[in-house]
Amino acid sequence: MLWQAVSIIGIIAALVLLSYLVMRGVNLLVVAVACSLLVAITGHIDLYDALAINYMSGFASFVQNNFLIFLAGALMGTVYEITQGAKSIARLIIRTLGKKQATLAVILSVGILTYGGIAGFVVCFAVFPIALEVYRAADIPRRFIPGTIIFGCCTFSSIGPGNPQVGQVVLMKALGTTLMDGAVIGFIATGLVLVIGTVWLNSMIGSAQKNGEHFVAKDIDKFEDNVEVPEAWRALLPLVLTLIAINIPVGDGSLIEVEYGVFLGAVLAYLLMRKYRTEHRPIMQYAGDAVKNAITSVCNTSSVVAFGSVVKAAIGFDAIISAMTNIPGPPLLAVAIATTVLAGVCGSGSGGLGIAAPILLELYGGVVPLPALHRTMLVASSGLDTLPHNGFVVTVLNGVSHETHKDGYMPIFALTVVTPIIATVVTIVLFTLFPNLP
Repeated sequence: MLWQAVSIIGIIAALVLLSYLVMRGVNLLVVAVACSLLVAITGHIDLYDALAINYMSGFASFVQNNFLIFLAGALMGTVYEITQGAKSIARLIIRTLGKKQATLAVILSVGILTYGGIAGFVVCFAVFPIALEVYRAADIPRRFIPGTIIFGCCTFSSIGPGNPQVGQVVLMKALGTTLMDGAVIGFIATGLVLVIGTVWLNSMIGSAQKNGEHFVAKDIDKFEDNVEVPEAWRALLPLVLTLIAINIPVGDGSLIEVEYGVFLGAVLAYLLMRKYRTEHRPIMQYAGDAVKNAITSVCNTSSVVAFGSVVKAAIGFDAIISAMTNIPGPPLLAVAIATTVLAGVCGSGSGGLGIAAPILLELYGGVVPLPALHRTMLVASSGLDTLPHNGFVVTVLNGVSHETHKDGYMPIFALTVVTPIIATVVTIVLFTLFPNLP
């Protein structure tokens, strides 16, 4: 009991340290290894085994299972960035909605791109200049841009049925489900997150403007008002065809595997929009950039999954899981709590799902219909995954937007932590009442 208590304290301390050091700008891979050692010391794990076996097996397993979808998403994102395809979609939505709906325009621009399979870490770079233009024109405080982009990338567009983002693919492979399982309640949760988040964001912006805040550009800001972009149909067609192809059921699978579908979408997008490139380098150089981005992203995510694997081996882990899965109430409540806590521990929704899926499948696979398990876990994973130490949060907030956690994180917390938790509660209630909805 004593070692178990020490292990639990060590896990909590390691999580706090992980968040703090990442917020301070320390490299995520270094932090993950250091915090894994802390968990090992307090969790009664041999230090060599903790790194060589537990950490590396978790790291390697996630890379093996998910690198192709990271690579395909990075290729798609690179194409949409260099051909101005992302800007084309963003400007179409902004023209349609007008400047009075500036926040919704940016949210939908990001959401459509990520729903179509483009990796979020690429979308943020492509859409940020557009968000600058729109927020400057609408005089919206600049510090809200990171929250708007992260909300569009990490909430409704990543939990929506049919999307090929990594979390969906992780669950599909682990549970033997499809991208469209639990679709009815999934679409309800998606719409709920979008509506609540948009209303809340506009409310926060309104309060800030009443307090005298305005858009104030930074010295590094560049405004690209006159960039030529492709026609909207060229930018939309590859995304639409990708979503259709990977979701058409054929036998026990789909018309085409998710990774190949996104890759072919990237090829089609390049063929349709290549003349709009602002740089004319050899195509293999662009592909090389995408590979580098994919490797960086998958290694960052794998490092926190690996940290979670060490946590899983600690003697206090079973006690934590037991406490969460024995919470009174419907089984899906325990599923949701365990999933969102593990996503928070990993600082990654897909990383948390990678650890949670096999554990919860074993515990609840015979109790809860698999479509309900899939969709509930996916919605729940979008809650605590965007805590301050999340790699994507750090990238968008500090790296892309050049805002501080002090100025920009609270909108992120409201939109990407609180709002998905509300949707998770609704999802649990609906699946408990209607467990067999398609």
